Amino acid sequence: MENALKVLVISLLSFVAYAQEEGAAICSESKQAAFKRFRDLRNARIAYPGDDKIDVTYYKLNLNISHAQQYLKGEVTVAFKLNSASSTCFLDLRSPLRVDSVKLANKRIPFVQDASKVNLTFDKSYPQGQALSVIVFYQGKPNSSAFGSFTFATHGSSNAPVVWSLSEPYGSPDWFPCKDTPADKADSSDVWITMPASFVSVSNGILTKVIDNKDNTRTYQWKNRYPIAQYLISIACSNYVEYKNYFKYSTKDSMSVNHFVYPESFTAITKTQLDQTSFMLKLFSEKFGLYPFIKEKYGHAQCDFGGGMEHQTCTSINSYEGSLVAHELTHQWFGDKITCKNWENIWLNEGFATYGEAIYAEALGGKSGYQTNIAGNATRAKRAVGTLYVQNINSEAEIFSNIRTYSKGAMVLHMLRGIVGDEKFYKILQNYLVSSVAYAAATTEDFQKVAEETTGLKLDYFFKEWVYGEGYPKYTYIYNPTETSKELKITITQSSGTNPVVFSMPVDIKIVMADGTESLTTVFIDKATQEITFSKPQGAIAKVIFDPENKILKDVIENKVTLAITANEAKQTLVNWNIYPNPADNQVVVSFDLAQKAEVEVEIFDKLGKKIKSEAVENLIFGNYSKHILLNEFSSGIFLVRLRINNQYFGKTLFIK
Repeated sequence: MENALKVLVISLLSFVAYAQEEGAAICSESKQAAFKRFRDLRNARIAYPGDDKIDVTYYKLNLNISHAQQYLKGEVTVAFKLNSASSTCFLDLRSPLRVDSVKLANKRIPFVQDASKVNLTFDKSYPQGQALSVIVFYQGKPNSSAFGSFTFATHGSSNAPVVWSLSEPYGSPDWFPCKDTPADKADSSDVWITMPASFVSVSNGILTKVIDNKDNTRTYQWKNRYPIAQYLISIACSNYVEYKNYFKYSTKDSMSVNHFVYPESFTAITKTQLDQTSFMLKLFSEKFGLYPFIKEKYGHAQCDFGGGMEHQTCTSINSYEGSLVAHELTHQWFGDKITCKNWENIWLNEGFATYGEAIYAEALGGKSGYQTNIAGNATRAKRAVGTLYVQNINSEAEIFSNIRTYSKGAMVLHMLRGIVGDEKFYKILQNYLVSSVAYAAATTEDFQKVAEETTGLKLDYFFKEWVYGEGYPKYTYIYNPTETSKELKITITQSSGTNPVVFSMPVDIKIVMADGTESLTTVFIDKATQEITFSKPQGAIAKVIFDPENKILKDVIENKVTLAITANEAKQTLVNWNIYPNPADNQVVVSFDLAQKAEVEVEIFDKLGKKIKSEAVENLIFGNYSKHILLNEFSSGIFLVRLRINNQYFGKTLFIK
């Protein structure tokens, strides 16, 4: 009972925190602001995508850091294989860091350093596939570009010193030599940090050793044995309090969850917030597959940068709101286990992490909590300009756009779930995470391939319009709620603003009768105008609902034909009738067969029910008749043609081009 109460308290606090501020917004704003600082450095150059002659296999960072002098001395080992025969390569490293020397096989080799890279010359030419390892000795005060790259700061009333790194997207060369591209993951890494003994130094993976040195410094040795992208290698160093709990993932096994918190922030409320992490680890492991770095750890290191950054196995973070924690944790699967191959496909990181917030909201608040989250993302996504696929990777607003990369990215996953259903949707995610791009880097096409293989569906239309296309559909549907026949005809039109593209999407249509009975039909809408016929039970229609579960990012307008159309069931004068062509241009023909003498009137109403044309013919006898009606004065749109036969009324929808 005590444990159940604790979970309830955690859930309620998390839900309140979720309502206060969204993790995606915090993440997006902080990354945009920090990347802007990088862009504004005049001498900065985006060294992307690094030297394609090498395939990095290992990084070892051995760092000696002085907060007092704001200075770094480093020995960084970079192991790699040659993609082609060569006697040279280069590593990305930015000034003012200065390289002292470089060793290959324990012998110094020549190098030339410029503002953004170090050009190395080997002792000879090596063949393709040759494995090499160099050690770069360097020092200096790192820039603080990109997402805060490398920062010396203080925290709390005592101004306690803190150092952190935040390298996404282009900041890694600000503090260590590397190949600066997310496409080339190292197979493993080590980070050794030496600082004064008052510092607790945190990095990726597991802590293998802490060494107290004679000069009153302390060295923390961290080991990671999973593939890792260069920008996910991190450090965080301060007078942390370590708070540890566990994620139990089987009846016998558990993984430590390590939180490194500023002493002044370590309160009962903070503990309660942090305790939700184990619940989230269980939730996301059930949805996606087991936490991908289960042999090492997960946790948080507190830093003062105003958001969160998904460093592998240890998120750097400033606060512990439920949605932010959920967002960054989801990244461990989507962003860390599978990393976007290039920044154009950043939605594979941020859109997925934002959708993780929706999954967390659903776990806490059920269907209502989920729909509330999705409604917020939909509102923001409608304001997005441009394609989800980033066209300009020099712009922080492009890469880290909250309304597009985050919210629209999440909506793409929400819509995919709507198309394939819950079971297949989560199977897609699980299969993607164990596919050929697991622990590697991916593009949208990699994810699409898994989605199609899992479901057996052709989804090219979906990814083309939602990832590589712009805008969203705006639907209008019109129907006659007093329809008395056994069929209901609904005319659906769509536009996408200035975007001429017509979206293709399966859409649910729910028909609710006056007696409360319902029917749900899925139709595929892929034309600017479509008339769809539904069979319906006898009786009055209460309402027709377009996309009742809000599965689609859209605007929708319902137009009911509210004219009274009745039928004399005892005596049918009209045998059949039709209007053509439909859609019409400058005229329409109304044809009808009479079974007996009658007075006939043809009326045309606009979608608001206003009569705009009427032509009457008296004393027709039985037989076939055609009435030609000119439409020159009509504008394009949807109209109702009503045929009156004596006191009987019959209606059809007309679309004018």
